[in-house]
Amino acid sequence: MYPKAGGQYVYLREAYGPPIAFLYGWSLFTVIQTGTIAAVGVSFYKFLAYFIPEVGEDKILLSLGSFRVSPAQVLAIATIFLLTWINSRGIRKGKIIQTSFTLTKVGSMIGLILFGFILLKNHVWQTNWTQAWDIHQISPDGILHNYTDKPALWGAVAAALVGAIVSYDAWNNVTFVAGEITNPKRNIGLSLLLGTLIVTLLYVLLNLMFTAVLPLSGIATAEKDRVGIAAANAIFGPVGTGVIAVMIMIATFGCNNGMILAGARVYYSMAKDGLFFKRTGELNEQSVPGFALWLQAGMASVLCLSGKYGDLLDMISFVVVIFYILTIFGIFILRVKHPNHDRPYKAIGYPVLPAIYILMGLAFCGLLIVYKPGFTWPGLIITLIGVPIYYFRRNRNKNALVNPPE
Repeated sequence: MYPKAGGQYVYLREAYGPPIAFLYGWSLFTVIQTGTIAAVGVSFYKFLAYFIPEVGEDKILLSLGSFRVSPAQVLAIATIFLLTWINSRGIRKGKIIQTSFTLTKVGSMIGLILFGFILLKNHVWQTNWTQAWDIHQISPDGILHNYTDKPALWGAVAAALVGAIVSYDAWNNVTFVAGEITNPKRNIGLSLLLGTLIVTLLYVLLNLMFTAVLPLSGIATAEKDRVGIAAANAIFGPVGTGVIAVMIMIATFGCNNGMILAGARVYYSMAKDGLFFKRTGELNEQSVPGFALWLQAGMASVLCLSGKYGDLLDMISFVVVIFYILTIFGIFILRVKHPNHDRPYKAIGYPVLPAIYILMGLAFCGLLIVYKPGFTWPGLIITLIGVPIYYFRRNRNKNALVNPPE
């Protein structure tokens, strides 16, 4: 319905109006997009440190009280600026990097999956899948316990989903660049469908492979939650750490390029609505929002230096789902507000499927409020800070129209 740059921001604006859309864009700029860019950028060098220890996150370049800067943080900022510069030179250059690294990444994952199943350990597989559909708690020593409190069980499921939601969250980024896609009414829906299906298939196969080579206790208690490294060690031996490190470096570099490319288009759309810095709504000589790209790089760099990007991502996962719920509910609103609007893509399963999503999203957010308040209130506060900023910007724009500068 809206094949324009901005994606989810545009959908929220059309369904609810500028205030809700601005809060989404504000959250995207302050944490969601820039926080992900920062976290992924540092991850690249955390894994490069397996080969070059001097670039690791545990090394200290600068220390001022509790504020510390590591080589990984500085180099992550340099990488962010490099990718921003490449994307500021035109959409084609960013596209070449994205295609190359995505193909390499997917090929590497398929290779890891195949080797895992080829070297399947029968006793591990059989043990893991015994009573597979009974949900248990697992203690650090590997002992299974039954859940006696059902609400706690669902709270545990919601808490576990936080990581999955962060992992999948860039699934809709293609909509941010809708204005630069050939035949967007066809290709946006097709890319969302194929992209999500391929990623889901890869994730499911990876997790099945983990159960083929690692006992449940090894999955649950993997060092620093690095299940991929534990699995690679089980498959390839000591060389496995290097194999998975290279895979993750490829994945993070390509991921950051895609996030940088897509995010700036949202701030561009916000500026066009008079809700963000005016210059972010301008295109450079290469017909891309250059200033928006560099502004995004600056914010991501600040989050790199803060060292709190991982915490911010956890906090914002709650808010991300709230905005998804609002977006999906927007389907119902737009059917009423614009019943005769051209709809080149029909919502499959409407109204049942969107309603199921909304109920599941509400359950997820409600359980996090009860069982993981640390994931909810901080992210909500960051989002709500955008409310006074929105009204300040709106009133300032009104005053500018009433009293234009001489």
